[in-house]
Amino acid sequence: MFYDLARKYMFSKDAEWAHEFALGNLRRFANTPLSLAWSQSILNKPVEFLGLEFKNPVGLAAGLDKNAECIDAFAQMGFGFIEVGTVTPRPQAGNEKPRIFRLPEANAIINRMGFNNKGVDNLINNVKASHYKGILGINIGKNKDTPNEKGKDDYIHCMRKVFEHASYITVNISSPNTPGLRDLQYGNALDDLLESLKAEQMDLTSKHHKNVPMLVKIAPDVDAIQIEQIAESLVKNRIDGVIATNTTLERESVKGLKFADEAGGLSGHPVRSKSTHVVSELKRITKGNLPIIGVGGIDDAQSAKEKLVSGASLVQVYTGFIYRGPQLVKQIVDAL
Repeated sequence: MFYDLARKYMFSKDAEWAHEFALGNLRRFANTPLSLAWSQSILNKPVEFLGLEFKNPVGLAAGLDKNAECIDAFAQMGFGFIEVGTVTPRPQAGNEKPRIFRLPEANAIINRMGFNNKGVDNLINNVKASHYKGILGINIGKNKDTPNEKGKDDYIHCMRKVFEHASYITVNISSPNTPGLRDLQYGNALDDLLESLKAEQMDLTSKHHKNVPMLVKIAPDVDAIQIEQIAESLVKNRIDGVIATNTTLERESVKGLKFADEAGGLSGHPVRSKSTHVVSELKRITKGNLPIIGVGGIDDAQSAKEKLVSGASLVQVYTGFIYRGPQLVKQIVDAL
């Protein structure tokens, strides 16, 4: 009931204003009695994944809490794990506003944020200040003004900074909102990046006496040949897992709707089948030997089960959470 009222108010406002308003209140009231407005008790349904124990298989996807400012509040909602970021070495403002657009008729969102964040040092300070003891993923990227040929330097910088604070690290090479970023998903560029990051991961594991799995987040806009090449590169470079998928550039499913022609990544219900297809293909190609987190279009228990049946071990929510609120997490966990 509370979220229904809050959503009605926030959906009457500009999308990015509402996003910042919500995060501000979650940050401000997370450890006060007012957190009862969103706190909920969820049964433990533990999942073993990458050597880690997740209290349930439903996580918060990266992008909602880019600066790790609201970890405690999201933990109170019962998420089995939380992923923060995407974070870059240096702070950056992102793309010009407006840059978030709701498509309520399709339970979808288009965003072209552009990795707006306050930088990796700020994120680490926020992680240190939180009281959360659960599984925390940190999603890393490169600054917009860093050329692709030097992109691995940005990823390595972030990995070194976040390593001792993360349960796992996600390498984001699939956002459509940083020019040229998706080029890193293919061919020699992908192999070169993954080889360097794997070497760095191994060095950091030795240095910190701690194993932090590394996953790569990929796009849904890949054909059969590209999926196979990406999968082969992930396996060859001994990457620990994959997150499938990011947002899509496809617009056919929302054609004719207000804001449908806005540039950016489309998320929510319209990406459901595309992301599920990528999950199932990754499972098939790797014979189930590449651990997968499924994300994209999960807005009820059935869509979550679809990802799990297709090959994912865990799922993440973002747009469905915006439309449904914390109750979505409970509904999915209760149904599993």
